[in-house]
Formats: sequence, structure tokens, C-alpha cells
Amino acid sequence: MTVDPRIAAVTARIVERSKPSRETYLAHLSEMATKGPFRSTLSCGNLAHGFAACSPSDKADLAGDVVPNLGIITSYNDMLSAHQPFETYPELIRKAARDAGGVAQVAGGVPAMCDGVTQGQPGMELSLFSRDVIAMSAAVGLSHNMFDAAVYLGVCDKIVPGLLIAALTFGHLPAVFIPAGPMTTGLSNDEKVRIRQLYAEGKVGRAELLEAESQSYHGPGTCTFYGTANSNQMLMEIMGLHLPGSSFINPGTPLREALTTEAVKRALSITALGNEFTPVGEMIDERSVVNGVVGLHATGGSTNHTLHLVAMARAAGIRLTWEDISELSDAVPLLARVYPNGPADVNHFNAAGGLGFMIDQLLSAGLLHEDVRTVWGKGLSSYAVEAKLGDNGSVVREPISKASGDPKVVTTADKPFQPNGGLKMLTGNLGKGVIKISAVKPERYVVEAPARVFHTQAELQDAFKAGTLTGDFVAVVRFQGPKANGMPELHKLTPPLGVLQDRGQKVALVTDGRMSGASGKVPAAIHVTPEAKDGGPIGRIRDGDMIRVDAVSGSLEVLIDADEFAEREPAAADLSHNEWGIGRELFARFRDTAGTADEGASALY
Repeated sequence: MTVDPRIAAVTARIVERSKPSRETYLAHLSEMATKGPFRSTLSCGNLAHGFAACSPSDKADLAGDVVPNLGIITSYNDMLSAHQPFETYPELIRKAARDAGGVAQVAGGVPAMCDGVTQGQPGMELSLFSRDVIAMSAAVGLSHNMFDAAVYLGVCDKIVPGLLIAALTFGHLPAVFIPAGPMTTGLSNDEKVRIRQLYAEGKVGRAELLEAESQSYHGPGTCTFYGTANSNQMLMEIMGLHLPGSSFINPGTPLREALTTEAVKRALSITALGNEFTPVGEMIDERSVVNGVVGLHATGGSTNHTLHLVAMARAAGIRLTWEDISELSDAVPLLARVYPNGPADVNHFNAAGGLGFMIDQLLSAGLLHEDVRTVWGKGLSSYAVEAKLGDNGSVVREPISKASGDPKVVTTADKPFQPNGGLKMLTGNLGKGVIKISAVKPERYVVEAPARVFHTQAELQDAFKAGTLTGDFVAVVRFQGPKANGMPELHKLTPPLGVLQDRGQKVALVTDGRMSGASGKVPAAIHVTPEAKDGGPIGRIRDGDMIRVDAVSGSLEVLIDADEFAEREPAAADLSHNEWGIGRELFARFRDTAGTADEGASALY
């Protein structure tokens, strides 16, 4: 299959830029690969500790060097719907491993927090940095060096990126990611948003709001809108880390269990003890990363991945930039309408053909690299399938239909919903930022209006309640970057700004904070860097300055005299309230050492 020249050019640029770091990374993997099968390097005392709690048969298997041992890294907790299904996975995985002639052990657990629970709360300021904690936690589990491969149980926002950073850090081991799937469809997304906006206007009370939210988020599984969690699942499949067709199968179904069992057997078959050794650090290369970005654009995915993909790629020695992501957006059409880009949820998306259909269309248009390595052992065309349950309870895969099951939800590459992807980089005298345009109406791609400046999202909400947000304006919410307060998501801004936009006002948002995968109909220049805490230009904006957010030309400007703007003293903010409470004291070093948003906002690099 011929790759579109624009895709090929970006890929070649990433390869060239990454050569020094990628070569060093692969050299490290090569050195590690000479030191396994990994538990054979342990002393007898080491090994005895490692299998002391195992059954006699597992001890006997682990005492030798011919039976593969599978490490399980789990993000299970029973408070979060997306991760609750993982409670029963370890026993299922252990049984599947034994049936396949191997052993499986839970190597460690990682924290899993939910941005949906912490929205607008102090705990949200730990969220982004939890990605780095997850990577380190997984590394602790795998550091025992008992394992020939690892499976990773994770779904949501920071969990999968953190797990992949860990997997690539242990890139000499094969890695298979095992999803839990989305919850079944509840209250429609349009109705949920309607109730939220009515609540913001004071037209319904908390009881009505809670009832609507409870009908939306009602059972085990991932939230069904296309936010970061479901973008994660798309990425793991299109990058070849899931088994084909496995991302969006509901929890608690026979097919979900069959896919999990199959993933375990596949993980055991690709260890160094077999004939298909597939270390994940070699498997994931620049082409895999580009495929992930293409999938993100084609599905209108989460803006959080302008942070996460950069950080994940870096863990493999690959240097991805926002410029790469933006250039790919210009080459990739939008092929999915899943909320917030449309009324459908991920269950509708999957029923309409889902990711298999999308991969087939993108491959046909030359927009993906087909010749990548995957955990399935074949190129990416093997993912253009639909997974079903066979008569004997195993998984069968059928070629995907060439016709969309619902053209309003997924479309063909020759009839896209829009000619470019969901994410775009903005640059100008305010620095760099990103904007998600897939859910924004074209007439709102450009907003030029006076600034209204706030230092917290609570200040903007208070102004909305007081009725002072009149006329057209650009809300500037600053001191929300990684160094200031951990870069929380600012979704409490969405309902009031959405209400004002519906009233006919021209509004936009400019912030050094995040809005994530649920970024919706209000044009929002987010992740602005340098952040205000780092002396970025966003800190010199004053009320009334004319701001231009232009998603067509890709510019982000304050329209005042350049010399006058440069001479201004940056605003100061009292950030002491970000430094304590709900564990924030423990994350001071993360805030101090955090990188910039365009470098992944990580404290690890």
C-alpha cells in the first residue's frame, strides 16, 4: 500500500529528528535482551521470594527456564466504572496462562484516578502528574525481573499513557494491553448537555442534574463519550497494542472474556522463549506513532493526547512535536461523529463499523502505515476486521464491510465530515497552543474579541452567575499550567461558555490549562505555552486587550503594539492555595520540575 506523501514526509522528519535518541534507546533494549529469560538471572533466594506464594505446579514451572511467566500490571479499583471490571481479570488471566502452558502473576497495581470525579476539585491538580506516578508504579512492579512479557490492564485518561510509558521503558519485554470496554448506552449526550446548561442557568436544581448524570454514567465500563479514555482505546488498537477488534466490546459479555483469554495466549506466544519474539520497544516505532496521530485526527480525538503522545513517544526515544501533529491534521479527514463531535456514543460508533471500518478506510486512502509490527504478528490490515464470538466460544474475525453501518456516525474517506482532522496547533505572540476543531462549527473557527481575564475557573463561574459576562469576549484563564497547579482540566467552564454562545455571543477560551477529550462546541485555545507561571505572554494580557483565536490560519494573537506588550509587567498570582490539601503537598517536586506542555508536561523527562 502506498502511503500519502504528506504522511510519509512527516514520518521521515520524525525519524531523522529521533535518530540520536532512538539509537540510544534501541541499544539499551539490545543490552537488556541479552540478560534474559529474565528470572534466570536471579539468585535462588531471589527466585524463592518471587514464587513463594504460588501453587506447587507454578513453583515447579517458574523454577525452570522454559515456561514463560506473564506479569500483570493492573489499574483495578472498584470506585471507577472503567476499572471495576478488572477485579476478576487476574484469575481469568492466570487460568488462561496455565491453559496455554505458562504462568501469570500480578506484578503490581497502579493508581487510577478519574477526572470525572475530580472536575473542579483540588484533586484534579494531581491528575496529569498521576500519569508519571503510574509509569513509576508499573516500573516498581516489573523491576523484580521475573517476567517474560507483561499485560497491562488500564483504560482511562492518564492510566494508559502512564502504562505505555512504563511498557516502553521495559521495552525489552513484549507488552499486550487488555481493555475492559465501554459501559452500555445510557442517557443521550445531547440530553446530558441540555440538563447541564439548564443547571448552569439555574433553571433546574441539583436533584435533576444528579439524576441526569446518574443516567449517563450508570454501570461498569468506560464513559461512552469520545473523550480521552476512549481515545486511549483507539490508540492502543491502531498502534497494534490491542488485539484486533477488542477496544469497544462491553464488559461482562462472553466476547469480552474470550478476547481477554486470547490476549493472554498471544502475550505468551510472543516472548523470547518462542519463535515470534516481539519486544514492544522494537515493535513501536515512528510509523506506529504516526498511525496513532492519524487515528486521533480521523476520529476527532482528545486534546490530552497532544501531551500524552509526545510523552509516550519520548519513552521510546521518538521525538514527536506539535508541529508534526498539526501538519498531520491538515492531511487527515474527519471520519467519525462521536460525542462531542456528534450525538452518537462509542457503542453506536462500534455498531456502525467502529475502528475496523476506520482503519480500512484510512489504509485505502494511504493515510496509515500498513507495514508496522503489531502484537497480532501481522500488519495493520489485519485490524480492519470485526471481532465476534464463534460457536465454540472463541473469537472469530470477519473482514469489515466496505459500507458504513451508519453514515451519520462513520463515513468513508472519500466523503469525510470535514477535510481535516480534529486537532490543530496555534502559534503567535501568545506562544503555542492547541485547539480541537472537530466539534466547533466552521463559523466559529475565528473569534476576535476583547479579553476577560481570570486566574481560576471559579472566578469565571462567579462572573457568569453575576451576569457580568456580556457581549463578545475571549475568556483568558491563566495560571493553570503544569508548573502553576498541575494543569487541571477546566470543564466547569464548558456549561457557562456554552450558554453564552447559545445566546448569540461570540466567545472563546484561551488558557494554559487543559480541556481534554470532552472539548466541545466553544472554540478553546488550550495548553498555551509558555505558561503564565513560567513568564509566558499569556501572563501579560489585560482586560480589554483584543485577542484573535484563528483556527483557520492557526494563529493565536493579542492585537496590540508589540513594544507596548513586551514592556508590560507579567501579572502575579498567589498560588499558595495550590500547594496543600488533598495530597498536593506530595506533588511539589512534580510542579517544580514539570516540562512544558509541548514537551509532554512530564516530570520524568
